[in-house]
Amino acid sequence: MSAVIRKIIHTAAAPAAIGPYSQAVLVDRTMYISGQLGMDVASGQLVAGGVQAQTKQALINMGEILKAAGCGYENVVKATVLLADINDFNNVNDVYKQFFKSHFPARAAYQVAALPRVSIKRRLVSSPNF
Repeated sequence: MSAVIRKIIHTAAAPAAIGPYSQAVLVDRTMYISGQLGMDVASGQLVAGGVQAQTKQALINMGEILKAAGCGYENVVKATVLLADINDFNNVNDVYKQFFKSHFPARAAYQVAALPRVSIKRRLVSSPNF
């Protein structure tokens, strides 16, 4: 059996990991991106403006990681969206479709009770595999 090719993907253009994990890991031709919050890279804080602004920033952060691996949103085949409030679903979709325009990835979206490093009521984490 041949060895698995595993490469850590990192970019300073997206928030650094806040624990013992990588921004992304490339295994052969599949990349796994860790969950992204709507955090501003420079300040390390969540962006102001509510769920839509944070959704946009989370997807921008994800895009920077994709770019670091030589990919783009069109390469994403699966995304998971975690919401603090399921009532934000339509607001998240409004932003999401600005980044994913056609051949949409498969996706799961659901409400969660709490997310690390977030102390506000509205949050988004998006983790694609491609």
